[in-house]
Amino acid sequence: MPMPEFGARAGRCGKGHPPVMLRRLHHEQPESFAFTPANEDWAKQEIAKYPPGRQASAIIALLWRAQEQEGWLSKPAIESIAAMLDLPPVRALEVATFYFMFQLRPVGSVAHVQVCTTTTCMICGSDEIVDVCRDRIAPSPHQVSADGKYSWEEVECLGACANAPMVQIGKDFYEDLTSGSFSAILDSLEEGAAPTPGPQNGRFSCEPLSGPSTLADPDQGSLSETVNASVSLAAASPGNAESGMPPESGEGLS
Repeated sequence: MPMPEFGARAGRCGKGHPPVMLRRLHHEQPESFAFTPANEDWAKQEIAKYPPGRQASAIIALLWRAQEQEGWLSKPAIESIAAMLDLPPVRALEVATFYFMFQLRPVGSVAHVQVCTTTTCMICGSDEIVDVCRDRIAPSPHQVSADGKYSWEEVECLGACANAPMVQIGKDFYEDLTSGSFSAILDSLEEGAAPTPGPQNGRFSCEPLSGPSTLADPDQGSLSETVNASVSLAAASPGNAESGMPPESGEGLS
């Protein structure tokens, strides 16, 4: 029986949604991997949090930092981290292939868009968001754009159902999307700007669309702020500095 390609989604049915998901390393691999000096120091501090013999507990954190640095997890990165933790390479590979948050093939250097297409987002129009990805980034999920700067995929529920449909780019959620507002986010990336995360329809957080029904005094609590705490945290973030990836121009989207 022919094997489905990498990227098939589990649990989806219908046109374009194969029923099986395989997690394989990409067929093209770099020759080596090394943390940047700053990330190397960070990794040593992370490992030191655990008592002798328990260093393996740091594996998810180190794999995630490697992905932040490189954009995806290569075989050399997985093997390098296994060596740092005194683990057989296959133990690190088990973790990297089990968790879907780890990208096992190259992604766009500027943005990898994760589109939630589970029930609530699907009902609220995630198919329109997928159509924009197909039109502006690449025809298929996990396919990098022609300029190498963008990619996208469908993912399962990201827990922002009250603000459906939504996408995740990096660590940030972009919620209450329409095809137009999502296109505007891509336009911002193309211009080299950092689009403001959070609701894109004017909502403060996940209050009713008609407005808050409790704690409605605008002079008290969170309503006295212009954006919610999650958006404030993202806006104050140093961006890609901690991952070792310099910001790039978004030039290249169609």
